[in-house]
Amino acid sequence: MNALSDEIESVLFISREVMVYQVPPRTSSSGYKAADWNVESFVWKGRLRVMEVGDRCELRLEDGSTGELFAQVNYASPWTQVEPVLDSSRYFVLRVEGEGGKRASVGMGFQERGDAFDFNVALQSASKRSNPSSESNQASGPPKPVAPPKDYSLKEGQTFTIKIPGREGKRAGGGGSGGPSLLGEGGGGGGMFALPPPPPPGRRG
Repeated sequence: MNALSDEIESVLFISREVMVYQVPPRTSSSGYKAADWNVESFVWKGRLRVMEVGDRCELRLEDGSTGELFAQVNYASPWTQVEPVLDSSRYFVLRVEGEGGKRASVGMGFQERGDAFDFNVALQSASKRSNPSSESNQASGPPKPVAPPKDYSLKEGQTFTIKIPGREGKRAGGGGSGGPSLLGEGGGGGGMFALPPPPPPGRRG
């Protein structure tokens, strides 16, 4: 039996439509800007659920119709795996980890500012429950993001496969693919569901 199956799961937040983007290398040590992305062309579109599982928090990017897992972030501390961009309140950078410890930074965007606000509230709530002593430090808002020691942005033409431990073989009748993947070539989204570009730098969206 898998011990994880006995853990209680609760939904902290759900957004039925988020977009995932290829993120170019950061141009500033202070953080990312959505204006540097091609926000009119996303690589994936689906549902986001923020789950509390036992004593941890998981961000799950899933197919909105089938529930198939596309990528997952294990959220441990504020603004480490999730980083807000500098020029918009609707866009974030997620740091996902795949098979063999490979890491990648991907962009995520919300259609509505209200969803982005509720997403922040859910993460702060999860952080306070897992680390009550940090509550006073979080009252003034998230700290300024710092540059990671390495640039994990997906390069053009690079393929990144994400496999979540303990989840393989759980879906009956799967028959198709070998596991969720993130393609860094910009395919699969296109301008069909194009987002309006974020406001210019210096003005929050």
